Amino acid sequence: MWEADPSSVDESWDNFFRNFVGQAATSPGISGQTIQESMRLMLLVRAYQVNGHMKANLDPLGLEERKVPEDLNLELYGFTEADLDREFFLGVWNMSGFLSENRPVRTLRAILNRLEQAYCCSIGYEYMHIPDRTKCNWLRDKIETPTPRQYNKQRREVMLDRLIWSTHFENFLATKWAAAKRFGLEGGETLIPGMKEMFDRAADLGVESIVIGMPHRGRLNVLGNVVRKPLRQIFSEFTGGTKPVEEGGLYTGTGDVKYHLGTSYDRPTRGGKQLHLSLVANPSHLEAVDPVVVGKTRAKQYYSKDEDRTKNMAILLHGDGSFAGQGVVYETLHLSALPNYTTGGTIHIVVNNQVAFTTDPRSGRSSEYCTDVAKALNAPIFHVNGDDLEAVVHVCELAAEWRQTFHSDVVVDIVCYRRYGHNEIDEPSFTQPKMYKIIRNHPSALEIYQKKLLESGEASKETIDKINNKVLSILNEEFIASKEYVPRKRDWLAAYWAGFKSPEQLSRIRNTGVKPEILKNVGKAISTLPENFKPHRAVKKIYEQRAQMIETGEGIDWAVGEALAFATLLIEGNHVRLSGQDVERGTFSQRHSVVHDQETFEQYCPLDHVMMNQNEEMFTVSNSSLSEFGVLGFELGYSMENPNSLVLWEAQFGDFANGAQVIFDQFLSSGESKWLRQTGLVVLLPHGYDGQGPEHSSGRLERYLQMSDDNPFEIPEMDPTLRKQIQQCNWQVVNVTTPANYFHVLRRQIHRDFRKPLIVMSPKNLLRHKDCKSNLSEFDDVQGHPGFDKQGTRFKRLIKDQNLHSDREEGIRRLILCSGKVYYELDEERKKAKGEDIAICRVEQLCPFPYDLVQRELKRYPNAEIVWCQEEPMNMGAYSYIAPRLCTAMEALGRGNMDDIKYVGRAPSAATATGFYSVHVREQTQLVQKAVQPEPISAPYIAV
Repeated sequence: MWEADPSSVDESWDNFFRNFVGQAATSPGISGQTIQESMRLMLLVRAYQVNGHMKANLDPLGLEERKVPEDLNLELYGFTEADLDREFFLGVWNMSGFLSENRPVRTLRAILNRLEQAYCCSIGYEYMHIPDRTKCNWLRDKIETPTPRQYNKQRREVMLDRLIWSTHFENFLATKWAAAKRFGLEGGETLIPGMKEMFDRAADLGVESIVIGMPHRGRLNVLGNVVRKPLRQIFSEFTGGTKPVEEGGLYTGTGDVKYHLGTSYDRPTRGGKQLHLSLVANPSHLEAVDPVVVGKTRAKQYYSKDEDRTKNMAILLHGDGSFAGQGVVYETLHLSALPNYTTGGTIHIVVNNQVAFTTDPRSGRSSEYCTDVAKALNAPIFHVNGDDLEAVVHVCELAAEWRQTFHSDVVVDIVCYRRYGHNEIDEPSFTQPKMYKIIRNHPSALEIYQKKLLESGEASKETIDKINNKVLSILNEEFIASKEYVPRKRDWLAAYWAGFKSPEQLSRIRNTGVKPEILKNVGKAISTLPENFKPHRAVKKIYEQRAQMIETGEGIDWAVGEALAFATLLIEGNHVRLSGQDVERGTFSQRHSVVHDQETFEQYCPLDHVMMNQNEEMFTVSNSSLSEFGVLGFELGYSMENPNSLVLWEAQFGDFANGAQVIFDQFLSSGESKWLRQTGLVVLLPHGYDGQGPEHSSGRLERYLQMSDDNPFEIPEMDPTLRKQIQQCNWQVVNVTTPANYFHVLRRQIHRDFRKPLIVMSPKNLLRHKDCKSNLSEFDDVQGHPGFDKQGTRFKRLIKDQNLHSDREEGIRRLILCSGKVYYELDEERKKAKGEDIAICRVEQLCPFPYDLVQRELKRYPNAEIVWCQEEPMNMGAYSYIAPRLCTAMEALGRGNMDDIKYVGRAPSAATATGFYSVHVREQTQLVQKAVQPEPISAPYIAV
């Protein structure tokens, strides 16, 4: 059609065809090239770019039987053997690699050879799914170079040295501790030189700090050879005698197995730079550390003012089974481009054993590759044969270049094997006999590389022997030194944490009240919108009410109390970060921290304007992706970097936090004890029985209390000048009932010399409850004001009865202890029943238990029967935790035993709550009525 009439096609096609014909006319030997052949040749090149990886030699064991895609067949495009030595021109405007305009004329054979060499050798590239021409062109330029990668003699010696270190380290451990589990790297030893070369390249491109997360396989090798943890310390840990000597009350915790431990060191790079490396401690729950690493990296970027995100980088290592199988991988990947979560790209390295514990890939995933999940992020994926050292090094360097160029995720898939099964005392032949028959006779990557260097003359036997002997000599020296090694001081806390106290060191209790004039000033800032801003009329009214609260100093509600806590911490120089699902507005439309102009659609956050020229990230409030596991892990990692920050995660409803149970169990509740790492992370879990059914009632308070490590049968030192009760507990659990007390518990997180996680059962209906209000005077530090007591203004662990009782009230017949919003219902019922002889005390801090304040109330009411009242079912809520501790407090005063604690609440239940609103109302009414009934509670419990 074009040949007959060029004007019959679009101008772009006219130019396209003229390009080919013009070239054909001036290039000898290709005058016979038709347009159809040119088009077909372009399709062939594209087929290699898209599917060449399917033909690549990726499996070092040769087990993989993959069908070569049909579209890599020359005949499909109408070419035969006779065409192989014909010359063809390839060129398209604005394309790179083979299809760039400046490509010379080449024979079909040469084109095919280069395509095979680029796409079908030891590296399989997947990048054509990326919908970005610039990125694809950049990769094509790197992959389709006229000459393949070449390393000089010196570089090859460095690679050899690093591979020898990697190999001998494992062999040495296997020799000395034959029966020990160490999850060695045998079969994947090229990971170590690959990582080192990646780090060297990254440092050359501006990276100064790398945070690493990885599973247990190869961890000791990475610790010793990449992060540079002293070998004598690693060897000492194998002997098992590593618990540090108690040194000046130094806290040593419970410890963890050696292949879970983390560390951090500065190491020099090949290019003469210094690189700070942090390997984050993690549990056996594969991939759980991923979001923690990314969050820690984001925090590093904030504190080092790394706005381009080029100086701090995250590296995550994965197993093939877990990368494909664990949902948190996908959750973490999807944080990568979100404005308040991005770190400028993570490099993912998959150590692909081709088997997960005992499960074959065909049972472990539905996709061709374990890395296919990363395609959702348009990340390039580089598959590489783990036996080809230089190919591994090449893709590792390429990954570093990609990350620093495009600031997005990239995946390196090192296809290797496990020489000894899941661990060294496992027998893999039970389930993979064919694979392990091949492995037994398969040479190591070191043997393969040494042979290659010797055959090519790149290295002499003397050079190789010299490096081998040097490495073995150092390993032996370090082993001898390990016998005398005594860890005198634990790697307690990172740089920003200098001066913070361990659980054994006394930290004084500080006041958290704020000067009245500061409260007024920040109060105005948080309740004022710009003059021409047009918010939704309902939001406008809320802000007018807030301004009125600050002006009069009365009726401060929950949202204003929270905003005052944030604002006062900000002006003291602390970073505040709140994230979670819908936190900007608040699940219950209570927070409105980000206000939207209804006409211009602009956004305004009052807490960004508490101070002049405030850094816009100093206060961060961010709606998160619909993830619990990933986002809570991210915020945990963020909170661990610097203690001068209040980092909060809020669940949409407390019920949904169990989607992040691994983070609670493995990190938050036990991380300090296992790994000596503190965090002050605050977790807000909306909790309360309002008739919204079994998934919108309970924050599962009982779970956090059950994981608390305080002893229920011992009363610790409670003297305010000597008390270390919170420091020696693994976390704090509170169920707060006033805006002022919430303000103080948040500020308390920062105003002390240690950090401890805080679990808050946050309210729902109290957000707007007429009685759940505080006066501004309860927030300040003025003596004589309502919030001020003997010690000053601070968080009240227990709120005494509000009926102005004296220190001893013999006429009170019942003391009701409760926690949370049920207090307001009990108080209302007491007023109705005229129960002046009933006292109600609120236990605001459930864990650690406030023995001193509970005993104060027991002494105040010497004749009262003691009731624990809760709205949760008997097998849930705080009852199981409170009862033994309350009993201990009572026994110490001679006030009876467990039989004297009367329970009033719902009966035991499988579901947290009823789904029928009418049943809820009946149950709720009955339990508050029974708690204040005139007759004594004769049974040990009343369950409704």
